[in-house]
Amino acid sequence: MDNPATLASAFILGLFTTLHCVGMCGGIIGALSLGLPAEIRDNKLRLLFFVGTYNAGRIISYSLAGLLAGAIGTGVLTSAGLQQGHLILQYIGITMMIAVGLYLSGWLPQLTRVEKIGVPLWKKLEPYGRRLLPVSTPLRALGYGLIWGWLPCGMVYFVLIWALSAGNAVQGALLMLAFGLGTLPTLMMAGFMTSWLTRFAANPKIRTVAGLLIIAMAIGTLFIPMGHQQHNGTQNNSEDRNNHSEHVHNH
Repeated sequence: MDNPATLASAFILGLFTTLHCVGMCGGIIGALSLGLPAEIRDNKLRLLFFVGTYNAGRIISYSLAGLLAGAIGTGVLTSAGLQQGHLILQYIGITMMIAVGLYLSGWLPQLTRVEKIGVPLWKKLEPYGRRLLPVSTPLRALGYGLIWGWLPCGMVYFVLIWALSAGNAVQGALLMLAFGLGTLPTLMMAGFMTSWLTRFAANPKIRTVAGLLIIAMAIGTLFIPMGHQQHNGTQNNSEDRNNHSEHVHNH
């Protein structure tokens, strides 16, 4: 996955899907901000630093998860020996994007069941998060963010499935990093204006428009790897023909 358009798609997906996540994650970061000492809450720059540190930890965890997903996807392709396996996984990722759009629009609410996948892991991590409360130092804020990144979230899981098709572990991490950075603006704002963002994210019209945009983006992404692959295939065929001609000439 060496096409910048793919990472841009992941960033935009993160930007739009925070309309869903702000209800849960916005409440968490709002509570964390309110739990800070008064001298930090009253200083906007210090508050911004702590909110940014929470989110930095969260995005690091997303990237680590993407690293694992990319490695697993590569391992599956290698062991299966499928020539078109990478393309199949890309189609799966695009299907997940469409599913996200349908879910965000409210047309596929059944996808909430996907979040149950991460519940067992979260039950083991969540007690460690509680030990970091109250979050009164930057190190605690980073630690809590690292744990927060593993909170069960269907949107994150869909992007992780997409990361399976990244091609390798590093590209999987970059995909999740781009997604995490897309979620950053909204969740940074949530540290300062949680109630307004929650009302905005709950607006059905806003969610429908965002969902439709994600679906359109997914359909557009469908042609990116195909076009890239076709270009490479044409170039390789041209090189093969040139090499063949040179061989005949030398002979």
